Amino acid sequence: MVMRSEKLRPVGGVSETSVSSGSDESVSLRSSCFMLLSFCERRHLETSLTDCCLSFLSLSHTHTHSLSLSPEGFQTAEFPAASEWVQDQMMWLRTLLLLGLVGRLLDECSGHSSEDEDYYMQELLSREHYQHVSENGAAPTPATGKQPKTRSAASKPAGGSDSAPVKSGSKKSEKNKKAVKGSSGGDALISESSDCPPLGLETLKIDDFQLHASSMRHYGLGPHRGRLNIQGGLYEDDLFDGGWCAGRNDPLQWFEVDARRLMKFTGVVTQGRSSLWSSDWVSSYKVLLSNDSHSWVTLKNGSRDLIFSANREKEIPVLNVFPKPVVARYIRINPRSWYASGGICMRVEIMGCPMPDPNNYYRRRNEVTTTDNLDFRHHSYKEMRQLMKVVNEMCPNITRIYNIGKSYNGQKLYAIEISDNPGEHELGEPEFRYTAGSHGNEVLGRELLLLLMQFMCQEYLSGNTRIRRLVDQTRIHLLPSINPDGYEKASEMGSELSGWSLGRWSQDGLDIHHNFPDLNSVLWEAEARKWVPRKFHNHHVPVPDWYRSTNATVAVETRALVSWMEKIPFVLGGNLQGGELVVTFPFDRTRSVTVLREATPTADDHVFRWLAFSYASTHRLMTHASRRVCHTDDFAKEDGTINGASWHTAAGSMNDFSYLHTNCFELSMYVGCDKFPHETELPEEWENNRESLLVFMEQVHRGIKGVVRDVQGKGIANAIIAVEGINHDIRTASDGDYWRLLNPGEYRVMVRAEGFSVSSKVCTVGYDIGASRCDFVLGRSNLSRIKEIMQKYNKQPISTRQRLRQRRLLDT
Repeated sequence: MVMRSEKLRPVGGVSETSVSSGSDESVSLRSSCFMLLSFCERRHLETSLTDCCLSFLSLSHTHTHSLSLSPEGFQTAEFPAASEWVQDQMMWLRTLLLLGLVGRLLDECSGHSSEDEDYYMQELLSREHYQHVSENGAAPTPATGKQPKTRSAASKPAGGSDSAPVKSGSKKSEKNKKAVKGSSGGDALISESSDCPPLGLETLKIDDFQLHASSMRHYGLGPHRGRLNIQGGLYEDDLFDGGWCAGRNDPLQWFEVDARRLMKFTGVVTQGRSSLWSSDWVSSYKVLLSNDSHSWVTLKNGSRDLIFSANREKEIPVLNVFPKPVVARYIRINPRSWYASGGICMRVEIMGCPMPDPNNYYRRRNEVTTTDNLDFRHHSYKEMRQLMKVVNEMCPNITRIYNIGKSYNGQKLYAIEISDNPGEHELGEPEFRYTAGSHGNEVLGRELLLLLMQFMCQEYLSGNTRIRRLVDQTRIHLLPSINPDGYEKASEMGSELSGWSLGRWSQDGLDIHHNFPDLNSVLWEAEARKWVPRKFHNHHVPVPDWYRSTNATVAVETRALVSWMEKIPFVLGGNLQGGELVVTFPFDRTRSVTVLREATPTADDHVFRWLAFSYASTHRLMTHASRRVCHTDDFAKEDGTINGASWHTAAGSMNDFSYLHTNCFELSMYVGCDKFPHETELPEEWENNRESLLVFMEQVHRGIKGVVRDVQGKGIANAIIAVEGINHDIRTASDGDYWRLLNPGEYRVMVRAEGFSVSSKVCTVGYDIGASRCDFVLGRSNLSRIKEIMQKYNKQPISTRQRLRQRRLLDT
């Protein structure tokens, strides 16, 4: 069945008073143009505008009484006299001809407007962007979409026709001109579309009220769910399904986007429905456009409707680029065929550029702009390395570049250190780290860290007191790309075609973020056997021997991270991820193996909650009560934070390993709904996260800090710092210094070390940023002194068991 589209008419309701101009003359000219174009269109004149103008004047002179004005334009009617307004417009046209100003009128009607003229009125009057729809239903012309190679075979679509085979490709083309060949012997279509960013269905710039559809299966599959890469819930047919699905499977269905302003549309990206249980996707579709949502024009190739080939499976995105950019406000996607065993379901992104807005009429509310002079673009591995080098050359006194190891493909994992004395650990100065890119396709975190290092260098040089204090008092490490191999896979396809998972894993197929040893089960088993704390420590849980073996299934990137985390005494860390807007904190694994979601707090749960809230509350969107959920969970109800195991259980996470094996408190920041945003979104994403990134770094100075020394003043390494009431201890670094993150309050702190007596004192933590000083001096224990004397004279102390045996022998 072929849908018939109405002819595009002048948008109803456009009147002389709706046009803003600088003079009455300009208003009259535009009114005359409107009347003239309406006259030509109503009579289907195929002549030039000049001939039409002359015909209009001739007709108006001889048949004045046969013209009248209606809201839809000029129509012939039987009225005894023309309205006063029509007579005024005719007088204007006659005057223009007599004064030789027809050329100016033609310029006005053709879109050559003056600077003070309303641009959007010109677009409504212009017919260059539209093609009239043939009423006789000409044969459609297929167009082929861009889709990466897939193993799944193309399925025969429903709807009575076979869809054209989809052209496979391995790269997202971003050239201004590309050939899109039809699959049924049609002529090649030369695309003249320019590079336009996505409208923002995935990033939520397009809100739910801008999305409409002909029908929906149920609310959870409504048009508000038809966003590219949106993920469905674990359960079928709930309120958060993975796409828009039509209520009926027929060619009359459509999905509509209202851009709320004139856009130059250049293409459409589609996916099928995200579901663990169903397979639904659209295999071909038409595109229709409108300025008023009532009169629609189908995108054509000459006289034939364009039918774009779409998806062959539900996850891999397919881009279809229009032969020419099309200017309109509304765009509809009309599915023509779909997977035979499924139904009409889609996830969509629209590519388009906003038209110039000289009067700033359509400026988006609360539009975010940045004043920071940073490199807002996506960086390849080589470009990333070069940018880090530029930052190092700009700020050589506070930066140092080093690498922690190599990826599976041999790419070095570069990090940059920012400190007043780079290259060395300073006594009493805490170590902080940000990491990103453990999932290679989550690109936003990678770019945010590259922006952060530029920002801190520039602000330090400009004398920003906040940044200078942070740099002088903290040793900061930024590791922007843990998984450069995965990033290359995702970046090869581009921001809109990489999908949800391409490049997520390492080259050898491992999830780096969840590739650490599962120390949770080791600790919990020891607690169940009541070994803690006498036989088993509640901290610095050792890594199992099997994990360190060469045959273990451990990514080389993970091994490099483990060595890095063990080498540097980090206090606080954050790993930036994407696809959501939430901050998660340990534990990430539930105690019950059979439970998928269950709150599993650590002994420092109150501290972790504060750390998570410090980031989420200063983010522009995370705690916004009115913001739309990214996928299925409304984390704004939890202040933008959640315990990792309450969200979904995962063993061997970087956060749990860091907490149980080192002193470092690690959290995960999911910094955006879109894992791989278009580079035009980077300035706004930077503004969303900049303050949060700085505030979270400052939290490393919350709690207590100090140095544990012996009576000679020498620092004691590996001393245990225990806080009464908190069943998790930390240890001193090699120089005897320590940092213990705590919320404001009074705490009794006990310090013990092998060969030294136990010492304790009450330490107070204030509300202001700045860790409270709490030093300890430990004296040698009596037993250690005896051992020292006996060793000095080559005699070994008699153990208690040996003494008991000797007594038993004497008694017998």
